[in-house]
Amino acid sequence: MRVLVLLSRVPYPLEKGDKLRAYHLISRLARKHEVFLFCLSDTATDPAHIEHLRKFCKHIEVVRIPRWRILLKLFAAVFSRLPFQVAYFHNAMAQRRVDRAIAEFKPDHVFCQLVRTTEYVRHRYELPKTLDYMDTLSKGMERRTENVPFYLRPIFHAETRRLIRYENLMFDLFDHTVIISAQDRDYIYHPHRDRMAVVPNGVDTEHFTPQQLDPHYDLLFTGNMNYPPNIDSVLYLVRHVLPIVRRKRPGTSLLISGVDPTPAVRDLARTDTLIEVTGWVRDIRTSYAAARIFVAPMQIGTGLQNKLLEAMAMRIPCITSALANNAVGAEPGVSILIGDGPEEYAEHILRLLETPTERQRLADNGYAFVRRQFDWDRAAEALDGMIGMGRRV
Repeated sequence: MRVLVLLSRVPYPLEKGDKLRAYHLISRLARKHEVFLFCLSDTATDPAHIEHLRKFCKHIEVVRIPRWRILLKLFAAVFSRLPFQVAYFHNAMAQRRVDRAIAEFKPDHVFCQLVRTTEYVRHRYELPKTLDYMDTLSKGMERRTENVPFYLRPIFHAETRRLIRYENLMFDLFDHTVIISAQDRDYIYHPHRDRMAVVPNGVDTEHFTPQQLDPHYDLLFTGNMNYPPNIDSVLYLVRHVLPIVRRKRPGTSLLISGVDPTPAVRDLARTDTLIEVTGWVRDIRTSYAAARIFVAPMQIGTGLQNKLLEAMAMRIPCITSALANNAVGAEPGVSILIGDGPEEYAEHILRLLETPTERQRLADNGYAFVRRQFDWDRAAEALDGMIGMGRRV
């Protein structure tokens, strides 16, 4: 079959969750189908990244949307019912390019990742279409509303309402819908949300493997460090959990590793010599291998935390929140530890730091769990089954 894939970003390099999911699913779909990868971008794209994607995509088109066009569209969106993050990625020039790609490629199926891309094909009723919501953007926006300054809350509330309406509308316009976890499916407001297919992420267990290195940091947090839920999580860890830990272990160190750290994240290292903020690293496995414990006290956000899967695949003991683990599904106390408040997080950290055998037990169980439950091939097979079905029955 000929499959047209619409993405809001070029899915390489793999420094963000949506890129990771798109890359692994598309590379596997391309084993059976002819894939036309159509990407939007608001920045310049490294030609080497495109060449890498050509290893499995026969056709690739990247449309760069100038920032001034984005600003105009966002201004116009104030007077429409379109969600701002859908308006951000929708552009008349890109629409013409998508229409041309459809006319020339003649796809048998269209696959969209995130509702950010659906505006381009929502009216192509003649084409079978699958939408990967990935996570529930409306719920993520709702949670972020609680932490923004009061003068921004009306905007965030309005965006939440727009996203709910738009997510429901796209549910009706697409033949098949996919989401990353049962928890995120339950956040969708559509009355027939139970029809959505839950297709979790996998983890590349050939790439993320245990390494025999001597860790020189106690704690680790990784992720896209300009993403608000990650910023909130690491600030919570440093401001509320770490001081409690250091009452008993004053020298406890923390490594924060991930692309695009904001000034607030970088400032953590400037004021504390036991904290290092790396920014982007060429091989994130070096960061995982450098620490004894992975801690992700996620307080807001949606979706499935790939960072937890990767850490467990590298046999690193993990501590996280119930919110994050609800999507992962690891057994608390067996494969993962769950914190509820700074004191409990600190208690878990101290116990693991002081008890190497407990660290090893948790790491071994987490490793076995993630290898058993998360597999990219199985995820791609589920998606391929929907593409093969064509129109909704």
